[in-house]
Amino acid sequence: MAKLKLSVIVDDKPVKVTLELPASLHRDLVCYANILAREAGQSPADPVRLIVPMLERFIATDRGFAKAKKSVSHTMPST
Repeated sequence: MAKLKLSVIVDDKPVKVTLELPASLHRDLVCYANILAREAGQSPADPVRLIVPMLERFIATDRGFAKAKKSVSHTMPST
């Protein structure tokens, strides 16, 4: 079983986004969705639905971003 960075995609209220992807990236998203579905014993999700969790995971594990965000949040006024 592959060690994927994403887990099961939670069914959540969709938000429309227009995005143009290179064909190779779209093929990788389709492949990732198929592997994820196979490992979860589910049918494949729309590959577009992987984009948000992937971005969230990327941002959550980017230590440089976390450090910069912390320093920026100290200098920005609260809203």
